[in-house]
Amino acid sequence: MAGIELLRPARKNEDERPGARLFTPLRQTIESINQTFKGQLDLERHGGHTPAGVIVRVLQRILALTAAIWHNDTTGQPVMRSLVAYDH
Repeated sequence: MAGIELLRPARKNEDERPGARLFTPLRQTIESINQTFKGQLDLERHGGHTPAGVIVRVLQRILALTAAIWHNDTTGQPVMRSLVAYDH
């Protein structure tokens, strides 16, 4: 199938599968991103009333965080993923 191999955790009675060591750090990264989205970007209360409205509001907030990370990196700020300085 196009040379693609999907990774998945082993089931209870299976031997460890290839790539199993990747799951813990990947899960931590995903949880960190979700927490940032829910906490700093307030995505649980997006205010969109239609699917298109939700998509636009979520993408606006992701773009704002991306711009803040770029700005913080460019200006040498000690914290990269924080929008606190821009929250008025």
